[in-house]
Amino acid sequence: MVNLPPEDKNTADVPAPRRAIRSFVLRAGRLTEGQKRALDDLWPVYGIEPGEGLLNFETLFGNHHPVIMEIGFGNGDATWQMALAHPEENYLGVEVHKPGVGHLLLKLEENGIGNVRIACEDAVELLRRRVARNSLGGVRIYFPDPWPKKRHHKRRIIQSSFIELLAERMRPGGILHIATDWEQYAEHMLEVMHNTEVFENCSPDNTVCTKPEWRPATKYEKRGERLGHGVFDLVFRRKPGQEIIE
Repeated sequence: MVNLPPEDKNTADVPAPRRAIRSFVLRAGRLTEGQKRALDDLWPVYGIEPGEGLLNFETLFGNHHPVIMEIGFGNGDATWQMALAHPEENYLGVEVHKPGVGHLLLKLEENGIGNVRIACEDAVELLRRRVARNSLGGVRIYFPDPWPKKRHHKRRIIQSSFIELLAERMRPGGILHIATDWEQYAEHMLEVMHNTEVFENCSPDNTVCTKPEWRPATKYEKRGERLGHGVFDLVFRRKPGQEIIE
C-alpha cells in the first residue's frame, strides 16, 4: 500500500472536529476458532492497517477498476457474493465487529476472491482521513442500525453532513445504494437525500426503488422479513458535471 504525499492536491481535508456521536456501538462478539485463524493469517492479505495517509486504490487492488465502498457489511455475505459476481469492480468493506470481519475473510479465502479489501474501523473517519475526493465509484450501506427511538435518531448514519462527505468522496455518476427494513428510517433517508443537490433519485417516482439485481439478501434483511418488516431500497446517482475540487 502506498500513501500519497501530504502535498498532493488530493490530500484529505483538514482535520474535522472530534465525533461525539457514533452510529454504532462496539459489542464484544465471540470469535470462532476459524475466525481467529482468519484474522491471524488472512488479515495481512486483505486487511488495511490503520493509518493517516490517503489510500492509493490502484496500489491497494493492483488495477484501475472502480472501487465500491460497503459500509457496515455485517458478516460480509453480501460483500463476497457481489465481489465474486463482479470481478470488474473492487470492493472496500468497512466493519467494526471482528467476528464479521473474520467470517468475510474465510469466505474470501474459500472462494478465491481477490478484489476485496477490508478496514476494521469507523467508516466516517476512514472517509474523512484516508479516501481521496472523487475517488469512489459507488457506496453501499445495507441495513444500518435504525436507532428507532426518537432520542437516538441523532445516531443514525444517514444525516446531511454524512451525505455531503459521501458526495465529496464519490465520482460523478457513482451510485449510492442504501437499504433498510425500517419504514420510518426509509422516510428519513429520503428526506435527507432530497435535501441535497448533488444526488438524483434513480426511482421513477422519486421514492424507493425495486431491489436491484446486484444486491444479495443480507442476514439483517432476512431477520427483518421474518419479523414482518418491509424492505426499502434507495438508489441515488451522484450527479455528473459536479466534480468537487479544492
